[in-house]
Amino acid sequence: MRIISGQLKGRKLFHPKDKKTRPLKDLVKESIFNIIHHSKKFNLKLESSNILDLFSGVGSFGIEALSRGASSVTFVENYSNVYEILIKNIKLNKLENKSVIINKNILNELNFKKIKQSFEIIFLDPPYKEEISSVISKIYESKILKKDGVLIMHRHSNQNDFFLKELKIIEEKKYGLSKIIFGIFI
Repeated sequence: MRIISGQLKGRKLFHPKDKKTRPLKDLVKESIFNIIHHSKKFNLKLESSNILDLFSGVGSFGIEALSRGASSVTFVENYSNVYEILIKNIKLNKLENKSVIINKNILNELNFKKIKQSFEIIFLDPPYKEEISSVISKIYESKILKKDGVLIMHRHSNQNDFFLKELKIIEEKKYGLSKIIFGIFI
């Protein structure tokens, strides 16, 4: 696993040895950033964006965003095997001053209303089996996604999620077992 582009291009990231963690594949990650840069379906500049990386794992998505010019990333992870690796990857790449790390369970410990920042991009990469509609509802109710912000979700290609009626899906792409969904709140 490596950083694909930007200031830190080519640097390797530590990743866990266990099978419980499913790191974001480079092809999928590159596709997400291509859509962010080139899509006409939303108006978003990665450079200078604040990003919330939920279920961040080892930080692959958020670190890639910082390498490409994002202002800051708030990482949220609580699985102890990858949490320590996340911290190690942020320190290795000297990104402490652009990173906030929250060690909480997103499904039942994280109070989104207590996050004192709003974000242009919120990235959700939960375990494939996790139901995420409650997380999306909490994001919507807390108003932490900016008006023109984008919610990006990494799901299993066969997963059928039910979303709030306020979430408009504007793009969906499949890459093998992965599905990337881009949505905006209306």
